Amino acid sequence: MKIRHVRAIAVFGIAVVALTGARGSHGGSCGGSSSGSSSSSGGSNHSDNDGTSGSSSGGSVPGGSSSANKAERDVTINECTYDSATKNLVARVTVNNDGVLDYDYSITMKFTGGTATPASATKTGIAVAAGATEKAELTTPYTGSGDGSEYTKCEVSRASRS
Repeated sequence: MKIRHVRAIAVFGIAVVALTGARGSHGGSCGGSSSGSSSSSGGSNHSDNDGTSGSSSGGSVPGGSSSANKAERDVTINECTYDSATKNLVARVTVNNDGVLDYDYSITMKFTGGTATPASATKTGIAVAAGATEKAELTTPYTGSGDGSEYTKCEVSRASRS
């Protein structure tokens, strides 16, 4: 095979990849039913996000690239405890925004442990500047009959940023 044939095949392959938007499409198809929030560049744009490019709102989307999944990764749980003075379950978290935009975070924690019925706490409007870290405390009244010590675990059940 001559060098000009190899060059022509390489150029053709690059053109196909560029026109189909194969870069980071997370398994999208030609019919426009992609499973992520990215959009293609070049060719026609078959996104299902009302004409906006590269963003989504209103919850998470499958594919692991949504803002909700990124927000969940930004949250670190420091402590889950029962405050006997206030009779509240308390989760202390740190939110790390290593991005270039300021965000307001909303976090829902689920308290579990032993045979206790899970409880949850939500906090909204946690403002974190770009490149900054903020601490937050999520609380919910303890409604059980014991001393609250059965709630030894907590996890982020939902997180989003806007």
